[in-house]
Amino acid sequence: MASYFDEHNCEPLGIDEQPDHLLHLARLLLDSGLGAEFQLEFERIFGDVGGREQPRASKSVIENLRSTNEFNRDEKCSICLKEFEKDSTKELPCYHKFCENCIKQWLQLVNTCPMCRIELPTDDQDYEEYKKQKRRTKERKLDLDDLHNSMFS
Repeated sequence: MASYFDEHNCEPLGIDEQPDHLLHLARLLLDSGLGAEFQLEFERIFGDVGGREQPRASKSVIENLRSTNEFNRDEKCSICLKEFEKDSTKELPCYHKFCENCIKQWLQLVNTCPMCRIELPTDDQDYEEYKKQKRRTKERKLDLDDLHNSMFS
């Protein structure tokens, strides 16, 4: 009969060596797919310390911004503070209006409205997946709260 170490293709620890249980636990969690969940929970507790840079808005969103001529006479672009011109005003899905050049330059840097910070779609697939995971985590927490409240109210 072969020894345990031969069957599992590993070496026994030396006399002064200690197993690294935390490293094994970390590998187990990452291999099981729970690593992303723990990353989101870490960010919830400590903030986004990873410095995830916010990507620019997708090219299709920038190109397909809705033009509008509906604005008050004294209404101004909140980026450049100039009055709107008739044919060069764009409106975001959140209904905030900006000069065409201003908002295009803005959205080439970040994917949010300068006024309300609503996020627009990006071309960065990793960032979109990250947003989906955050949304799912929030929904799961709300579902658990609802379940708990329905059982104990």
